Amino acid sequence: MIRHLVLFKLDDGVERDDPRVVEGVEAFRALGDRIEELRFWECAWNISDRPIAYDFAINSAVDDADALKRYLEHPAHQAGVALWREFATWVIADYEF
Repeated sequence: MIRHLVLFKLDDGVERDDPRVVEGVEAFRALGDRIEELRFWECAWNISDRPIAYDFAINSAVDDADALKRYLEHPAHQAGVALWREFATWVIADYEF
């Protein structure tokens, strides 16, 4: 299996209650029920207030590299990514487990 982790950092001046952010969070929360390749899906706001902390996290798992590719190319995933590009940056880690 492959773990797919994503950590998001809101752009300066962007708050969690910004309507764009709310829409982006809703779009990502829905992915767990919409994309067949996902074997595990969770996403949530970070609760740490440390300066180096990111703001929002996705923790997911898929069966293999082909499933990860299908997930990444899925229209619902791409729509969510397009929303987040407007107000955040992120880092990604994919690893086998």
